[in-house]
Amino acid sequence: MKATPPSSSQTLTAGIDESGRGCLAGPVVAAAVILPDFPVPGLADSKKLSALKRETLAPEIKRLALAWSVGASWHDEIDRINILQASLRAMIRALRGLKLVPGHVLVDGNQKIPFNISQQAIIGGDGSEPCISAASILAKTFRDRLMTSLDKKYPGYGFAGHKGYGTRQHLMLIRCLGPSPIHRQTFRGVRPEIRVRKLCLPLK
Repeated sequence: MKATPPSSSQTLTAGIDESGRGCLAGPVVAAAVILPDFPVPGLADSKKLSALKRETLAPEIKRLALAWSVGASWHDEIDRINILQASLRAMIRALRGLKLVPGHVLVDGNQKIPFNISQQAIIGGDGSEPCISAASILAKTFRDRLMTSLDKKYPGYGFAGHKGYGTRQHLMLIRCLGPSPIHRQTFRGVRPEIRVRKLCLPLK
């Protein structure tokens, strides 16, 4: 679904998207981006771009954007209020961090943010709306770099590789080592009743 343009041509529109919602560890990160009127080449849903392409586009987005910001909700907040509410809070933080105030917001997905602003939720918006695509790329690259950094602080879990997602290797490492301080304790695969230490076997 394409966005419905705001009523005034002077209204700034921000795109918002998040990264890390389905992960077992680390924060969920949201980005908000206000793009200029001219197109930014190469924008697409971050999930469809290679890591190298995302890392190439991210500084270009930051350079050309009228405003951009990121916000996060960490594992403890996610456990406390649930991942949906934490994702919405991260989006609000990203929106509030913009140096310009948008008059309209396009949000990826089917949930509007609980914020008093003109907005539209668009399923698949990260692939159809350039400002959401840009937000998707900034959120993903910021979170990937953060998880790579956290891999050094919490070694042994492979965060630099899987970035906190529930890969087979990651699940096995949780069973072997127990959760790290940044794991989401309420998520399946991390919760104590799911972990079985006796299944700690070498990966083939």
